[in-house]
Amino acid sequence: MKELQYDAVVIGGGAAGMAAALELETQGFSCAIIEREDHLGGILLQCIHNGFGLHEFSQELTGPEFAERFIERVTKSKIAVYLNTTVTQFNSSASAAVCASSAKEIYCVAPSGVMRIQSRAVVLAMGCRERNRGNVRIPGSRPAGIYTAGLAQRLVNIEGYIPGKEIVVIGSGDIGLIMARRMSWVGCKVKAVVEIMPYPAGLTRNIVQCLKDFDIPLYLSSQTTSIFGNDRVEGIEVTPMENGVIVPEKSFRIDCDTILLSVGLVPENELSKTAGIELNSVTNGPIVDSGLMTNMEGVFACGNVLHVHDLVDWVCEESRRAGRYAVQWLRGEQAATQIRAKAGPLVRYVNPSRIAPDRDNHIYLRSMVVKSDATLEIRLDNRLIRSKKERHVQPSEMININLSPKDFEGAEINSDSVLEFIIK
Repeated sequence: MKELQYDAVVIGGGAAGMAAALELETQGFSCAIIEREDHLGGILLQCIHNGFGLHEFSQELTGPEFAERFIERVTKSKIAVYLNTTVTQFNSSASAAVCASSAKEIYCVAPSGVMRIQSRAVVLAMGCRERNRGNVRIPGSRPAGIYTAGLAQRLVNIEGYIPGKEIVVIGSGDIGLIMARRMSWVGCKVKAVVEIMPYPAGLTRNIVQCLKDFDIPLYLSSQTTSIFGNDRVEGIEVTPMENGVIVPEKSFRIDCDTILLSVGLVPENELSKTAGIELNSVTNGPIVDSGLMTNMEGVFACGNVLHVHDLVDWVCEESRRAGRYAVQWLRGEQAATQIRAKAGPLVRYVNPSRIAPDRDNHIYLRSMVVKSDATLEIRLDNRLIRSKKERHVQPSEMININLSPKDFEGAEINSDSVLEFIIK
């Protein structure tokens, strides 16, 4: 077994992993990236559409262009990169020589064989995966022609295959919307996008640019109640919903030969579970404190493995902070006081789950409703400390807010204090 040793190991070589690793390396710590694919960049390499980098680089880039900027920096750095390498297990080891109280042992399978890496800090950046037909339980037979939108994106953009001719997209997530446009570009007929919720799941710009610009129908409050076909998909049954209840007498059929599923993303946390990382039941990502550290000392999480982001720019921003917090932890610096952050009325979740009043905090949250002219209130033990106007909120778009020590001036804070986020 090959034995290696680093100050920090980053699991995942997408945008999140590269951003975190670069922060660690810049601060003088030895760092390795472990990536199971044969390339860095993650899912970005198959996202050939533009719209990336507006916040990160003040430029509109394609996914590969965005990834290339980070890959170039990683390649020129001293970061060790292990491709085609899968982490099978990691745990804490009190007897390891690196740091008796906090060393981690990471076991990997690589083309050269099994590796064991000792590291003081670990950053989880494994990204997310698509939910599939089994997750949404659509009735019907199991014909050919059913793909997740991400798989179809890889087939078209990387492999050069067109999966079908007449397409229906189930779910209005961003990947599905983008693929509706992409399939139109390659000459397919996109019959419809069917969404179970009364509002779209994707960004507003994608609704406009991918559906309205191509006259693709969007059926909201509509459930896919059956898939027809034996050897190959022949069509689907769509049933409208009223007040959350399906109305069978209004069902209709859409003929198609291909179905793309865009029914949500799930953080890739099987490795986290086996390591004993505590997960958030709402986000399906690790529960982290104000320094993005999990319940396991010295293990941090960032990007889509922590919570699914709407923009890769926010992934990079969050991941740089994870790398910066890992640096502070390696130096023995930690926030003195942390209080619980709570999702209040009309807020789905708040990340991180704890806030440090004595330092700057960057907080992400999502609304549970679609609402214009909304107000975000932040209350400490039911006392209003901050209010922010939001022109428009919806579940598909994250809300970002910064809190500084100034926001807590004059407040009485103790270990039982709770910071509640409310949308009105």
